[in-house]
Amino acid sequence: MHEYALHEIRSAELLRRAEQERLAREILRGRRAARREAVRRAADGESHTGRTRRLRFPRTA
Repeated sequence: MHEYALHEIRSAELLRRAEQERLAREILRGRRAARREAVRRAADGESHTGRTRRLRFPRTA
């Protein structure tokens, strides 16, 4: 009976650890998605300026 109890404890611990790792991956995925969305929104906001705007200072030779 003692070995069975240890097996149950170990099994429960492995399940908890797996759930924590899943949650951590999900959080990272959400952060990455939010970062991509912020970059996309920033790019959309700047699209009206175009790439051909003048430089602030003249180029040097």
